[in-house]
Amino acid sequence: MPYVKDFGKRVDVNFLASAKVTAFTYQVSDVGVAANAQGRKIVPAGSVYPANDATATGILYTDTDVTEGPQPGSVIVDAWILEARLPVAPAAAAKTAMKAIKFKTGV
Repeated sequence: MPYVKDFGKRVDVNFLASAKVTAFTYQVSDVGVAANAQGRKIVPAGSVYPANDATATGILYTDTDVTEGPQPGSVIVDAWILEARLPVAPAAAAKTAMKAIKFKTGV
C-alpha cells in the first residue's frame, strides 16, 4: 500500500530557513485528526510532532496522510525554521523541548 497518493494540485509552504536539516522517521498518529473536504485525514507539514507541548520531538517535514491509520512520517529534529510560516505557532513548552531546532522570526 502506498504512503503517498495523488489528490491533485496543492501548495507547499517552505518553512525552512536553511538547507541543512536532520530528520528521522516516526509513526504519525491518526488520533484527533479531522477529515478534510475530500474525506482524507492529513497532518500538515510544519505541525509540531507528536503534540504542541512539552512532549514535542520535532516538526513534520511533509504532509502525512493518516486516513488508513498511523503512517510513517519524516520529522525534523535539527534545523533552522521560519516560525511565521508554520501552520500553527509552536507553544513555548514545545520550543523548549525541541532543543536542536532553532526558530528564525524575521523573514
